[in-house]
Amino acid sequence: MNRRVLSGVHLFQGDEACAEGAIAAGCNLFAGYPITPATEVSERLSWRLFDVGGIFVQGADELDSLTIVIGAACGGWKAMTATSGNGICLMQECIGYAAITETPCVIVDVQRAGPGTGVATKTMQGDVYQVRYGSNADYSIIALVPDSPQEMFDLTVEAFNLSEIYRVPTFILADEIVGHMREKVVIPDKVRVVERRKPKAWSKDFVPFKVESDTDVPPMPAFGEGYRMPVSGLTHTETGSPSTSYEVQKALVERLCNKVEKKVEDLTRVETEFMEDAEIVVVSYGSTARSAKRAVIEARKEGIKAGYLRLITLWPFPDSYLKRVADKIPKGIIVPEMNVGKMVREVERSVGTQVEVLSLPKPGVELHRPSEIYNLIRKVN
Repeated sequence: MNRRVLSGVHLFQGDEACAEGAIAAGCNLFAGYPITPATEVSERLSWRLFDVGGIFVQGADELDSLTIVIGAACGGWKAMTATSGNGICLMQECIGYAAITETPCVIVDVQRAGPGTGVATKTMQGDVYQVRYGSNADYSIIALVPDSPQEMFDLTVEAFNLSEIYRVPTFILADEIVGHMREKVVIPDKVRVVERRKPKAWSKDFVPFKVESDTDVPPMPAFGEGYRMPVSGLTHTETGSPSTSYEVQKALVERLCNKVEKKVEDLTRVETEFMEDAEIVVVSYGSTARSAKRAVIEARKEGIKAGYLRLITLWPFPDSYLKRVADKIPKGIIVPEMNVGKMVREVERSVGTQVEVLSLPKPGVELHRPSEIYNLIRKVN
């Protein structure tokens, strides 16, 4: 076969579409440990990567797997792993290491009910803070949230591109429903693929982390290309040398955060419907958004001016965008999510006292019914 892009119309599970998105984006190494409900990503890549000359590694565990991915990325490869919340727990040390060494990598988290072992075969949106703040200290990541198998393909390609541009761990934050649902997926003949920026010319005086501002992303050569490229997890200067200086620590940490947080307008991706005259807005993400859209459509049929806003970029959180939305909404914002109320806190923080924000939590296993969201829309109206 040896085809990198399986163009055409397919009937794929979300996990399978994710694997094909990785191949299309240029992924040539996957390392992972089987875990429900992400195992199908590994299963498909275990043979698809060989079709395109890549490498598949089943790691000893999740920590081992992400370590392999980081090593491959330092060698110039595009690399990915896939897991669920339990595996993300084990990966946190390596996520922080990838952040401070600015190593691009893609991490797929197909969320399941928890905490602990939880319910492996049922859904939840419980990892939304875990992927953002799970490792120690301060850094930024990017997290994209698909709501369909089609977006599992599209956003996996996008995750690779953003990871290479910003040199950060980038997450596909799916959930069991999206990972296991089977729908039509259209794969184009060509997809936009971004390659990482490398030094313009070789120099023995190359400074690996030299930047001009606190939002810059330095070019990244690969091991074996003749450059000195330290990848220490210690706080380091522009040369990569360890330092205990406050000034060095401040400059490094601020840049690790600012290179993503100050680019939030460029990174914000949303889907909206019925927002032109909306008086009530349902803000949702992932599989919950499918119920939210149906609820808004039914409310519209009853003459209620409800709007639909789906967050595709969850991190960095689109504060400014939400604030602009809130300026136009007189009655309320509803946030349904499959946890006890996490992203509602981010919405509240963004909009302040401009408009009432109502949480509609559901702690996993079952998706919201459209009627549950619809009934709250009617109550707010």
